[in-house]
Amino acid sequence: MKNKERIGYLICFLLLLAVEFYIGIFVHDRFVRPYVGDVIVVIVLYALIRIFFLEKPACLSLWILLFAVFVEITQIYPLVDLLGIKNRFLRVLMGTSFAWEDLVAYAAGTVVTFLWDLRLMKRNRER
Repeated sequence: MKNKERIGYLICFLLLLAVEFYIGIFVHDRFVRPYVGDVIVVIVLYALIRIFFLEKPACLSLWILLFAVFVEITQIYPLVDLLGIKNRFLRVLMGTSFAWEDLVAYAAGTVVTFLWDLRLMKRNRER
């Protein structure tokens, strides 16, 4: 059963990562790219961690949210410029500009992962 769960999280991770890349490369709008992409990135991180930790670490959704907020806060200061990062992929990954709306999107992604956890706990209790 555990390998089946790992495969499920791996598939989820890969599919959502592909969606993120698609959005990053082909979508140039004012909603999907800036907001939906930020919601999805939190779920991608969650799925990645769950591949390796099936027994969910305590407060995983909250830890991922805190990480996302930390990365966003580093964008207040031009960290990528201070570090001299020129690689386009790393600049996109780390971000180059702070936005309060991104924090809301990260929180929305956290709600999704938290609700997923609640669903799993309920399902496990019913077994």
